[in-house]
Amino acid sequence: MANYPKFQVFKSTYNNQYYFRLRAVNTEIILSGEGYLTKQACLNGIGSVKANAPYDFRYVRRDGVTNFTFNLKAANGEIIGRSENYTTRAARENGIAAVKRDAPAAPVEDLS
Repeated sequence: MANYPKFQVFKSTYNNQYYFRLRAVNTEIILSGEGYLTKQACLNGIGSVKANAPYDFRYVRRDGVTNFTFNLKAANGEIIGRSENYTTRAARENGIAAVKRDAPAAPVEDLS
């Protein structure tokens, strides 16, 4: 599956946990998930991202000295996805817009 955007599920060889990442049309990683003990839990995390991504109030924006990031939170307040580092606020907002646009319909590629 070479088409983007898409979620990718993979298993770490370091800790045997499952992770997901959302790749944008340009193949850049725009959102990453935490580690999950099972693949099903990881897939549930993707489902939560898909459900919450369209809503701006689910995004927590963070401003650092030299970088800008965001977290996506679920209805229960748990962080379900973290962004990469952006060098400007505008770039971060573009990243959020990409997650809002791409996540709800993005297919899942299983790399595990």
